Amino acid sequence: MKNFKSGKCSRKAKCLVLINLLCFQTVLPSSAVAQSQAVSVAGKVITPELIQETVNFLASDSLMGRGTPSPGLDKAADYIACQFKYMGLQPLQTNFFQPLGFCFLDLGSENLLEVDKGSGIQTFSLKTDFVPYDLTGNKAVEASLVFAGYGISAPEYDYDDYRGMDAKGKIVLVLRQEPGQNDSNPKVFNGKDLTNYSNLKQKVKTAKEHGALGILVVSGPMNYSSLKPKGFPWPSLSKTLPRDALPLVFCDDLDERLPLVQIGENVVNAVLGSTDSLKNIQQRIDGQMKPSSFEIPGIKIRLSTNVVPVPIGGKNVAGLLEGSDPELKTEILVVGAHYDHIGFMKVHKADSDYIYNGADDNASGSSGVLAIARAFTSMKNKPKRSVLFILFAGEELGLLGSSTYVRKPLIPLERTVAMLNLDMISRNHPDSLEIEGARQNPDLVKIIRKQNRKVGMIITENRRKQMSGGSDHYSFYRKDIPDVFFFTGLHRDYHQLGDNPDRINAEKAARVARLAFLSAWYIANDKHHYKLIRFGDQEDN
Repeated sequence: MKNFKSGKCSRKAKCLVLINLLCFQTVLPSSAVAQSQAVSVAGKVITPELIQETVNFLASDSLMGRGTPSPGLDKAADYIACQFKYMGLQPLQTNFFQPLGFCFLDLGSENLLEVDKGSGIQTFSLKTDFVPYDLTGNKAVEASLVFAGYGISAPEYDYDDYRGMDAKGKIVLVLRQEPGQNDSNPKVFNGKDLTNYSNLKQKVKTAKEHGALGILVVSGPMNYSSLKPKGFPWPSLSKTLPRDALPLVFCDDLDERLPLVQIGENVVNAVLGSTDSLKNIQQRIDGQMKPSSFEIPGIKIRLSTNVVPVPIGGKNVAGLLEGSDPELKTEILVVGAHYDHIGFMKVHKADSDYIYNGADDNASGSSGVLAIARAFTSMKNKPKRSVLFILFAGEELGLLGSSTYVRKPLIPLERTVAMLNLDMISRNHPDSLEIEGARQNPDLVKIIRKQNRKVGMIITENRRKQMSGGSDHYSFYRKDIPDVFFFTGLHRDYHQLGDNPDRINAEKAARVARLAFLSAWYIANDKHHYKLIRFGDQEDN
């Protein structure tokens, strides 16, 4: 653990103006009051005024909607880091920041597909004959070719295109989707109701499991009148796709990916003789509902997919309050929220509102986390367990910040006992509160219910079998970490221009944050380890 070395807050954050209100240390002498009274007094640090001041800054027009990435988001990150510094939290690296581990993926210049039949090499054209998918890797391979049907291994359907075939060290040619996809009365799969085995990501996973080095994908002639390759509509190949629609990937993920392209009619003719040959094979598979895989003799494929990762920018902001117990302080409670929003309208009328300020979503939850951190640090006695306060970027783009954290945690995940997430905590009925993940986390909900006797919220428990995946707690759930989500519901201003600071209920947000603080304090001092119960997961896309 490294000490904070910078002696000044960023001027961009403008947080020095608010230090007296937000960053001043209030020490409560434990000798004067019992521990329970000290906790109660610390909870009173979380005031509506504190919440409103923080929301006013984070959701101000000057931050331009805090899109990921953006200068406004960086100003918000500086502000949060400044708050952490003046509270006395510790950075886990040289500063309080963790860069997002995601990159935009752009198409490079060295994409190649060649077929070598021994008598000569046939080179195919990018876009006309083949197009890489967004799931492709940055790699070149050379190997023999096998036809692997639909590329499916589905034991529960007693269907396996790889059965009796050695794909190890080879390139596989597979059909899109799955057998019988147009059947009204399907014999094996579900007809038009496609299963997960039709998913391209699943086909790639299956090919990797069988040792394949690369994948060629083709549309089935039975189902498609044109075999024109589409792959991913890269901006450099398509006039219809804007550059900001490039796919997002983990920056360090490309080496693990296989070269993956969709091929067209010219390539099919080169490796199978004709599209009629492919159609006959497909008809045989669909008609008998049995695989018809084989090695294509006398052919070598040279396949290279070249993609360029461009870091997206943006960063998480994390500060640690080290625990006081010699043993328990190695265990971590994470209290988090996302501080990004969706930015602003690039095309708008002059003198019109065009900034999505995101006051409730999620300046309110971010303000709650900062207030909870302030309550913790206001106490002379520290909790037994350590508490990591973290504000995530990139949630609105698909949980990028929390996904980065659980992939490369600042503290090993096996030491994390629970995660409390605050997202949109300041709207709707003054007393209403939803707890997402209640069914999966009965131990945590029991604690929240007990602490709520001091706060008086009307709690609705979300008891669905599938955990809600709409916010950053879900990244922790995927890693089997107990987690709950404090949420006060959607409203008409959700992702709209009207989500402004004057529409939040700061009193309500303060009460929710106070409840989260009391719950967090209990968890941070309790030796108990909490259970996460799974009832069935959503597909992990």
